[in-house]
Amino acid sequence: MIFAKATGVVATILVILALIATLLKSVIAFVGFLTTALQILIVLVFVAVIVGVGVMIFRSWSENKRRNS
Repeated sequence: MIFAKATGVVATILVILALIATLLKSVIAFVGFLTTALQILIVLVFVAVIVGVGVMIFRSWSENKRRNS
């Protein structure tokens, strides 16, 4: 009887540790995914800003060219 209760307690502790390890692994993977998504978003915003500046420069250049002609 006592051995069965001790085994049950040990098994419960091992199961809880396994669940905690699985949860931590999932949380780490999720944080990695969020970090990657944020990096991609930052790169896309940077590219959009560069393209926007290029378009503004081109419009200004075209407008000045028309005025001087």
